Order: sequence, then C-alpha cells, then structure tokens
Amino acid sequence: MALVRTVTAAGVATLTLDSPANRNALSSPLMRELLDGLTAALTDTAVRAIVISHTGPVFCSGADLKETAEARENGRVPAEMLADVLAAIWEFPKPVVARVAGPARAGGLGLIAAADLAVCTREATFAFSEVRLGVIPAVISATVLPRLAPRAAAELYLTGDVFDGDRAAQIGLVTAAVAADGLDAAVQAYCDSLVRGGPLALAGTKQLLRRPAAESIRADLADLSARSAGYFRSAEGREGVAAFREKRPASWVPLA
Repeated sequence: MALVRTVTAAGVATLTLDSPANRNALSSPLMRELLDGLTAALTDTAVRAIVISHTGPVFCSGADLKETAEARENGRVPAEMLADVLAAIWEFPKPVVARVAGPARAGGLGLIAAADLAVCTREATFAFSEVRLGVIPAVISATVLPRLAPRAAAELYLTGDVFDGDRAAQIGLVTAAVAADGLDAAVQAYCDSLVRGGPLALAGTKQLLRRPAAESIRADLADLSARSAGYFRSAEGREGVAAFREKRPASWVPLA
C-alpha cells in the first residue's frame, strides 16, 4: 500500500502523505516513497511545481517514534533519511508548496520549512516538541531556522509550546494562514502563478534566494549582473519577452 500518492494535473504534481493511521509520521518507508516521488517529478518535464499535501486530520506528526525506538536498540537512529528528504525539498529546482490542513509536529515542521511556499489553515497547530521528549530539533534546524524570526525560534524551540496557524505565518514558518474552507483555493492560486514562470527562471530564482553572502556589494552586483544578462540572452528569456510584447501566454505555460 502506497504511503505517498502522486497526482499530476495542469503542470502541478501533488505528493500526498497517505499514512493517517500513524498521523503521517516520518517512517523510513514513507520518506523513501517521498524521495521517489520527488525524483519522478524532477524528471517529468510536464511537472512545473510540486504540492506536498496529506490525508487525514494531521499533516505530519514528526518522526515515527516506534521505528526510532526499535532502531535505537540496534544502535542507530533513522535521522539520515530525514536529512536527505529535507535537502531534496530545499534544493528541488521546481517550486514546492506545502498544503497544511492539520497539526504538524517536530520533523513535520522541517518539511513545511523546506518548501518554498506553505499555506496552512488558521486552526492548524504546530510545536517543536523535541525538548519535551529529551531530544533536540537538530536536523530540521537546517530548514527551519532560516525561516523563523530569532526570538520566536528561541521561544518555541525551548518551550515546546503549541502555536496556531496565524502565529506560524507571523513568525515566517508558513507563507499564509487561511480559513479552512479557503485552503485549496489559496494553494491553487499560488500554483496558477508558479506555472506561469519560466522553468529555468524559476530554478535560477530559487538559487538566487539561497545564495551565500558576497564578499562585497560590488562583487555581489557583478555576479547578479552576469546572471541577469545570461537569462535575458537565453531562449527562455527571449520567448518570455516576446510573449509579453505580443500579449500571449509564454510557450511554457501549461494548457488548462
């Protein structure tokens, strides 16, 4: 039985976590299937954006604690695969949107933070619950800390307190918190916008957002000027400018 289901339509591949019996916990089988789904979406030229969604009332409860306990008895903890999943989402060249209709805990927040955009319901709840289990939110910090306001990170990491969707948006964990009946429309609106961007331009923009700090402003501007010129000279850039001038959709925009 599949733990991650994939459906592709209008240029968007939706990867749905489908393990509600254990609250979509990050078991090794689920993470392996999520990685497989990302790999398939990467090589499918019809896929322009990714949505990570879920079945059941919980988005993701974090690590599969039963599996973790069993693995610990054998002298290992399945954290390396979570690192692979977070890196795969963070580095994915196509835009990734997280659709969060229910609670997320611990590692589930790492998934949300790794996505480029995230939309949750206002009623969704979140918590960095690691300290209350006697562990630390180590692996997920790679994706979470770049998103969060530092004071909020300190508060929520150290207390393990539960917070709602509005607070998640306020501190930068998610892009937007919306009413439950508006969640799918909000996700669809983002996807409709994303698929209008050039595939190479979207990948380049993601690199831009994650580039390290330059040694100086002049070095930064020299690098950015070279990047800009390269995209304007590219076939995709020429097509985009031509489509704008001719008031038509660019060739890469999926048909409805």
